[in-house]
Amino acid sequence: MKVIIVGAGRTGSQLARELMGQGHNVTVIEFRDEIIDRIHRELPTESIVEGNYTDLTALETAGIMDADVLAATSTDDAANITVCYLAREKYGVRRTIARVNNPRNAWLFNDIFHVDVAVDQAAIMTRLIEEEMSMGDMVTLLKLRRGHYSLVEEKIPEGARAIGTSIKDLQLPDHCVIAAIIRKGEVMIPRGITTFQAGDEVLAVTDPDGAAALAELFSGPRPSRHPGASV
Repeated sequence: MKVIIVGAGRTGSQLARELMGQGHNVTVIEFRDEIIDRIHRELPTESIVEGNYTDLTALETAGIMDADVLAATSTDDAANITVCYLAREKYGVRRTIARVNNPRNAWLFNDIFHVDVAVDQAAIMTRLIEEEMSMGDMVTLLKLRRGHYSLVEEKIPEGARAIGTSIKDLQLPDHCVIAAIIRKGEVMIPRGITTFQAGDEVLAVTDPDGAAALAELFSGPRPSRHPGASV
């Protein structure tokens, strides 16, 4: 896969090293002298193009006409948006990914400017915190479809609401599918009449709303308050 990385700061250069290590054809574009000096010590010289991020000559020298993916990782939001727009509109690059530096600019990273995936660290941290608070002991194994769906796992404790209830009677949300149950080391293919037992490890494919519903069904009984305890 041919990947162009615009901006070779710490994020861009680390991304380049990892992709190169996986066998991908990677070219980085950078114009800052102090960064260029460093990346010449970290990356193959032939993978580095010196030039402005949005300069058409630099982009074409990097091979944008043949690129499969463009990743805009610079610290300049305007440059990241612009280069994604150019990559799709002028050169037909199939996939664009852009780093969001200022969360206030996140609304600009959209289809209008041909940004397929916007990496907003503040939004990612917020979602992770919300998931940890709502999902209890549930573990996210894999993100699917840009994070809209996840493969999650949870072990059912004693006293959970779902124990003894068949899958068809759980009233799961539409976008929630029980994929497998691991019971005493054996994998079970779930059916509508399958009932849950304490100790079952449940794998499910679900969206955030479904994950929250599963966390409630699979959670153990809440400890009761002692008489006179403050609320």
